[in-house]
Amino acid sequence: MPRENYQESLNEFREDVQQLGELVLERLDQSLSALEHTDTETAKSVIEGDEEINQRYLELESTCIDLFALQQPVASDLRFIAASFKILTDIERIGDLATNLGRYALSAKQESVSDVALYDIGAAAHELVADSLDAYVTEDVTMCYRVAERDDEIDSLCHSASQRVVRDLIEREATGEDPWSVEQVLDDVSIVLL
Repeated sequence: MPRENYQESLNEFREDVQQLGELVLERLDQSLSALEHTDTETAKSVIEGDEEINQRYLELESTCIDLFALQQPVASDLRFIAASFKILTDIERIGDLATNLGRYALSAKQESVSDVALYDIGAAAHELVADSLDAYVTEDVTMCYRVAERDDEIDSLCHSASQRVVRDLIEREATGEDPWSVEQVLDDVSIVLL
């Protein structure tokens, strides 16, 4: 493959990764909305859309392997392809988490185990992923550092939320209130620890 075509392939690959990232962000937004508004139809749509994300991920993974194996990329291209491969894996995982959130939205009781602002945590994560995708597309190194710094904020929100769930569980036990089921607690904690 001539060098010009190879560069076009890299550019197309970047665009394809961006498009998959945007699709996953859309699904994450839908799952958060389904949770916030108890929208079962949207939650089901997110769950049903997981296969499309998985399929597109596998296609891009194959493209990535072809770029490695067939083109013998030079150092900068090699770094780009390797980073894209890792990003693809993370994007697919975020799609899985959006699906899990959709399932949670379907099964969540009206009274949550604890008063944890899942939507706020999810919205902050959505913004972080969107900024990460922008940094990838524009090759903005400064933005990459800013995104990495903000990741600690989301980790802190999740840690605080999981502590809240455990604290509420202990308080309910101590006061003799109607206990939550183990399933309810695990569902809430697993969502907080996404």
